[in-house]
Parts: sequence; C-alpha cells; structure tokens
Amino acid sequence: MRLTNKIVLVTGGSTGLGEAICYEAAKQGAIVIVSARRMELIQKVKDRCQVLSQKEAYAFPVDLESADSIKTLIQSIKETVGVVDIVVNNAGFGIFEDFIDFDLEKARKMFEVNLFGMMYLTQALAIDMLPHQKGHFINIASMAGKMATPKSTVYSATKYAVIGFSNALRLELKPFNIYVTTVNPGPIQTNFFDLADPTGDYLSTINQFVLDPQKLAKEIVKSMNTPKREINRPHIMSAAAHFYQLFPRLGDYLAGGIFNKK
Repeated sequence: MRLTNKIVLVTGGSTGLGEAICYEAAKQGAIVIVSARRMELIQKVKDRCQVLSQKEAYAFPVDLESADSIKTLIQSIKETVGVVDIVVNNAGFGIFEDFIDFDLEKARKMFEVNLFGMMYLTQALAIDMLPHQKGHFINIASMAGKMATPKSTVYSATKYAVIGFSNALRLELKPFNIYVTTVNPGPIQTNFFDLADPTGDYLSTINQFVLDPQKLAKEIVKSMNTPKREINRPHIMSAAAHFYQLFPRLGDYLAGGIFNKK
C-alpha cells in the first residue's frame, strides 16, 4: 500500500487507461479523484475505487475545453479533498484523417483538450504544491509525439507539444521536489479508437504493437512518487522513435511504411 492516503487525481478517468490507473492507485491505498466529462461513468469508477482502497474516493466532472469547468474542478478539490499529491493528466482524444480534409475546428478542440486544458489545470495545482515542496505530475503524451505517421498530423502536433511542455516543466519544478513524468504509449486497447478510427481496422492491423491498459496502468502507478523521466511503450516503438531521431530520412521511410497502418 505504497500510496496510502496520497491524493491522486486522474483526468479522463471514466474509461480506458485512466480508469485502469484509478483502480491501480486505489489498490495501493490512494485517495482517488476521478475526473471526466460523464458523471454517471466517473461515479461508477469512484465507487469501485472505494471498494479497492477501503478509503473515500471522489468523482468530479470536468470538460477540459472549458476554463470555467476547470476552475470548478479545482475549487471542488480544494474545498472537499485538499492539496493533490499526484496528478495524472490523461484526458485527451485523437482523430486520424488526412490533413487536407481535416476540420480545423476539430483541430482547435483537440489542442484545447489535449494541451491547453491540461496546462491550465497543471498550473493551478502546481501553485498549490509549491509550499509543500512535493508532488508529481504524470502527463500522458504518445509515441505519436516522438514519431509522427500519416493521418496523425493534428494529434501528433498536440502530443509533441505535451512532451515539450513536460520536459521544460520538469526542470522548472525540480528545485521544489515536484516530479514530472511523461508517458508515451503506442496504441492501447481502449475506446480511444472509437473516435480516432471509426472503421475499427487500425488496431487489427497493428495487433503486435497494441498495449494492454491494465499492464501499462500498473507501470504508471509504480512510477508514482519517483523521479522517473519517461515511460515509453511498447519497447519496439520506443526503439523506432529513437532510431527516427538518429536517422530521420530512413525514419520517414519507416513511419510512412511499416508504422503507417491507418
């Protein structure tokens, strides 16, 4: 129970990886705050967390596209729970389409949710952490932010930004004993692809690379309260991303070929 009584906030906690992280944190004794847009879903996750942790858990709705909604979430946490110890910025979505056909209003929304909302929430919670000289932000980015592929132009752009933001924030918060970890997963077997790829073909074509959300959640929770810089999975895609940086021309060939299955 290494997280006993630690307050852990998970955005995008209603389903998929976020839900799995909530349960793993609860198993470790954390006081879990589940946050997402749909109250009926986060309430169910909250109830399950209470069973697993035998502690109080909380469910607060938030729409990261709305500054007012984020302010309400922050106020609810302050008034009801207290200072958050660990924040998992997991909420986000993707749409895979050729850029020339992309609806730029959807692109704006993707940046609002994947980046700006996360930044707004992180700033407010970091300010509260500073006097306590402790805390941990775990930002869920993506392998798409390290190695872009066709049809992921906008999604990759948001995740490149999350990685850059996290790298700089890590250095700024280090003197205050506040950790920042970036998680860069490849495709995960979750409902993320219900929107990103409505055809349902993508996951089946890359089956050998698809991650189990429960296994990844365990690894993420294991990193909590440790100064781990990055988690990159699966290993083969992490190696490919590193190769891409060293040999960009050949990397373009691979990204447009082997890893281009959308």
